[in-house]
Parts: sequence; C-alpha cells; structure tokens
Amino acid sequence: MNTPKRAKTQSAVMNWMDEQLEQNSRLRQQVEELLNEMRIEQDLLALRQRKGLSQQQLAKTLGVSQPAIAKIESGKVKNLELRTVVRYATALGGSVRIEVRRRKKR
Repeated sequence: MNTPKRAKTQSAVMNWMDEQLEQNSRLRQQVEELLNEMRIEQDLLALRQRKGLSQQQLAKTLGVSQPAIAKIESGKVKNLELRTVVRYATALGGSVRIEVRRRKKR
C-alpha cells in the first residue's frame, strides 16, 4: 500500500532524478538507451505470452535453447542483434518496426 509518507518520498526521489537527468546529458543518454532496450525486451516477452507459448516452445521453433530465450527476455543479452529480434518477433507472428525520431528538447 502506498502511504502518504512513501508517496512523498517517491516524489522527492523522482524530482531528484529529474534534476540529475536535466543537469547531466551523458547520464540522460545512458538512461534513455537502457529504457529503450528494456522496452524491446518487454515487447518480445509480451508477444510470446499473448501467443500462449512457453519459452521452451519458442526456443524449439527458433532452434535455440530455452535459457537463450530467458536471457533475451530478462535483458541479460548484451548487444542483442537486430536479426535476433526480427527472428523472434516473426516466429510469433509479429513484426519489427524501427522508428528514429527527433527527441523533444528539454
């Protein structure tokens, strides 16, 4: 349960983080990169779950091991290749769209 004291503490932490990101462009870039990676991993996991497949079933379809699927979904794979993301999504009936857009100025 979110108590008023806890909500106030969370708000203070979020404000502090916003200030840090505003002041440090390198940190902001690192955080944005990490968030983008996490979105991809979560999208892949959600796609597999919507199809009702286990990690083992998807692994068999892709010709990889179940631990390989678990690593992808948990973010433990560093430098996840675009080819891997496309194979994963396609095997589940999904598609991949890469969109590069200009970031809003702060």
